[in-house]
Amino acid sequence: MTQTSLTETFHKYFQVELAHTAQQKQDVFGIRYRVYCDEFGYESKEQYPDQIEYDEYDPQAKHCLVTHKATGTPAGCVRIIPTYSTEVRDPLPFEKYCYNSLDEEFIESLEMPRDSMCEVSRLAVDGRFRKRTLEKSTRCGEMAYLNSDEDERRTFPLIAVSAYLACTAISNLTHRENTFMMTEPFFPKLLARSGVVAQRAGRDTEYHGIRAPYYITAGETAGSLKGDLKELYTSILEDFKGYGSALH
Repeated sequence: MTQTSLTETFHKYFQVELAHTAQQKQDVFGIRYRVYCDEFGYESKEQYPDQIEYDEYDPQAKHCLVTHKATGTPAGCVRIIPTYSTEVRDPLPFEKYCYNSLDEEFIESLEMPRDSMCEVSRLAVDGRFRKRTLEKSTRCGEMAYLNSDEDERRTFPLIAVSAYLACTAISNLTHRENTFMMTEPFFPKLLARSGVVAQRAGRDTEYHGIRAPYYITAGETAGSLKGDLKELYTSILEDFKGYGSALH
């Protein structure tokens, strides 16, 4: 009997999409409110009485949504933010809010055109798809407490990874090769276990908890993936090719 691959199993339970409709974006902002405001207190709940969390970068961002198929429950999200002008006129969030933590010499050595840059941010997995004991330590989790079987539960750690891979697909398809992210120490370790090694681009700083800037190219991410994750990325990339002009 042919064994079902991890990618096939994941797609059996979850759908990874470009969130380009109004309802999909509401689902994304709802996850962010529950995780960033209600659960972790990174943002003030009083600032978002409609229980959707958003900021000034969302209109220019491309949003990805992971949905649990059986229940229609929004499970995870992330956004990728391009930049169009100079650091002064159109800074990315990590440049605007975490400038003092950046390794300017390293970043300048990359000699990147501004129109090749983007930032991955607001990666989050809804608390219903995370192990209860880990809720206060990580936004992306490793297990789940939903009433689901073992085959389904083993795909839950892929919610965060698949969201990141969706951003990689967008980076490649839109030629935004140079990717930055401000993240907790655990996420680069999670990526490293997947074969993806991101470079530090600065120092730890306090920004909704301890964060540090990291850099990697979309090509390096895609080229580093092995086995099941390579297959998962390829399937997401093929799906996202179908969005055409919605990516631009």
